[in-house]
Amino acid sequence: MNADRENILEASRAYYRKQFAAKPFEAGKTYIPVTTKVMDEDDLASLVDASLDMWLTAGRFSREFEAALPKYFERKPNALLVNSGSSANLLAMSSLGAPMWQDYDKVPMKPGDEVITAAAGFPTTLNPILQNGWKPVFVDVDYETLNVRAEDVIAAVTPKTRAISLAHTLGNAYRADILSAFCEKQGIYLVEDCCDAFGTTIRLDGKDRPVGSFGDYATLSFYPAHHITTGEGGAVISRDSKFKRVAESMRDWGRDCWCEPGVDNTCGKRFGWNLGQLPAGYDHKYTYSNIGYNLKATDMQAAIGVSQLKKLPAFIAARKTNWKIIREGIVNSPVLSKFFSVVEATKGTDPSWFGLALHCLEGVNREKLVSFLEEHKVGTRMLFGGNLTKQPAYKDLDFRVVGSLQNTDRIMANTFWIGVHPALDDQRITYMLEQLEAGAKKVSSRLQSQAVSTTIVQESTEQLT
Repeated sequence: MNADRENILEASRAYYRKQFAAKPFEAGKTYIPVTTKVMDEDDLASLVDASLDMWLTAGRFSREFEAALPKYFERKPNALLVNSGSSANLLAMSSLGAPMWQDYDKVPMKPGDEVITAAAGFPTTLNPILQNGWKPVFVDVDYETLNVRAEDVIAAVTPKTRAISLAHTLGNAYRADILSAFCEKQGIYLVEDCCDAFGTTIRLDGKDRPVGSFGDYATLSFYPAHHITTGEGGAVISRDSKFKRVAESMRDWGRDCWCEPGVDNTCGKRFGWNLGQLPAGYDHKYTYSNIGYNLKATDMQAAIGVSQLKKLPAFIAARKTNWKIIREGIVNSPVLSKFFSVVEATKGTDPSWFGLALHCLEGVNREKLVSFLEEHKVGTRMLFGGNLTKQPAYKDLDFRVVGSLQNTDRIMANTFWIGVHPALDDQRITYMLEQLEAGAKKVSSRLQSQAVSTTIVQESTEQLT
């Protein structure tokens, strides 16, 4: 690295320290977001380093990031960067229908094939199913964990089922190990949406295995809200080189060529292929075996990811610690424990929590409560789209529901979540718990009815005396 570049990078670190110095927390004035990016001077320096290359597409940082990611999923170097977590889901699911699978003696998914998913979730887990002309089959979730039960998914399988696509909710895992074993026996694809669960593990045969290591594809999001960030960005982790080959083609316009941007003739026979009905020797860089997209990320995004990835273990530890502190503050409180129940980890798992979800108990008006919390600078979120079958976008579409969605409906009516991100500290957590208690007391119909009863008794006593 030359001296000029070193000076620029050091200046960028100094700029970060001056421009982005942490501001003191002021209770009631400083907003506590439900989740936020946590960045430092090294992230900015890495971004500037990439920009100095003036290489605006995928380059050296992308190669480094893609090589490092699979290690967190105990898989070979089969990661593909994309421009968002939603694109990661689109890429993973669309790849299951790629014509290229015929080269590997597999039948691509066809319109009308069924895909099992959860009704309680985020739209971009569902949307690729519909966008590919497949039929979603919705199952309910467990109220205590917010995740599907493996037995419910298995019971929903029919001869039309070709894939299962599910998200690990708020960092809490569903039993992907059980579903993976089942899918392998049945020849069904499994896609793990890990966008909220980077670092979550499942205990299997005495070992903690990361989520994302069980499916044919796993997806990640690097949006600022997530465990690490590249701004916009995401990734697809593939089971093996064949799954990567198909997804890479789908990501890169559907082309048959696998050259990196700015590189030619990686295969050594650019003008020596004879594919489809093209003239013999037609340029391999312009030969298309799939109907694909352009979903690539930039090297500047990847540069931030390389820097952020070094901090991932600390971020995961902070999320786990903050979740535990807030949970204990609620369940051990004689007041809060009467108003809320806390969503718990799936048995046999160790979540890398994205947020802490609360069920409002009887008498607590959730809408009034979250309004109170937001007014008092505590960020809240619903559990994404609630019951997706009741969203206006999907009301007239063809889908199937197996069993009752009663827990999904309960979650839609009673549940919200608050932050556990690494930017929280003792002051913020204490304030969050205080506002939870103050808000619950204010909006609880039980306390209001008790207050009315007490007033009536007092008035009656005064009249008698």
